Amino acid sequence: MSLRYHNKVAVVTGGSKGIGRGIVKVFVENGAKVVFCARGGAAGEALEAELNKAGPGSCTFVSCDISKEEDIKRLISVTVERHGHIDCLVNNAGWHPPHKPTDDTTAEEFRDLLNLNLVSYFLASKFALPHLRQRQGNIINVSSLVGTIGQRDAAPYVATKGAIISMTKAMAVDESRFNVRVNCISPGNVMTPLWEELAGQTPDAAAAIKAGENAQLMGRMGTEAECGLAALYLAADATFCTGIDLLLSGGAELNYGFKSQIPS
Repeated sequence: MSLRYHNKVAVVTGGSKGIGRGIVKVFVENGAKVVFCARGGAAGEALEAELNKAGPGSCTFVSCDISKEEDIKRLISVTVERHGHIDCLVNNAGWHPPHKPTDDTTAEEFRDLLNLNLVSYFLASKFALPHLRQRQGNIINVSSLVGTIGQRDAAPYVATKGAIISMTKAMAVDESRFNVRVNCISPGNVMTPLWEELAGQTPDAAAAIKAGENAQLMGRMGTEAECGLAALYLAADATFCTGIDLLLSGGAELNYGFKSQIPS
């Protein structure tokens, strides 16, 4: 089978676990040279060793706090110094706080989440774009289905994800003159360490996971690998797509739910 992203250079933020890990793995499996970052070093270094051993592409882990502008600049600089160019930027790093009503959420918490989930995407794009324009490359922003359909007790998180979708469309307009495509993936329920962590904070983690599975028409959650394949499609194959929001949701947004049964 031919490699779909052979010798292309990709940057993936938040790539050591969850959806980011799935994207890094699929890109390396398809011949890409990936530079990925995360705050925690151990998981990133372990993934780097695992994937470089397996090939056929390669990857480099860079420790980086995506909420800090200087760290983002360094991530892009390290990539260009190592590989000479950038073909794809995947903005994925972010966080879903524990569910909390608006009344209990402070302005500082909201601002911090905006900085982490949204401003980091903007800055990584800003610093990568001069290099992407030279290669007619592309940006992939990882948003969330809840940016479109909303979510209970998660107004700040939903706001950041909705803004990512809108920013994707605006940036697609701006960058079209340089033949740089800018697209978005909005996953629904995907089984990741973060999902398991949030389920663990509920009274019954197993029941929470089962409810998460039942939210999809397909009766299961998505996988990290499926997220990776969606990103690979946008990077390698979707050459006539820009400004799109690809719902990776198993049909979770379709049909009616029993909204009136939500307890107050």
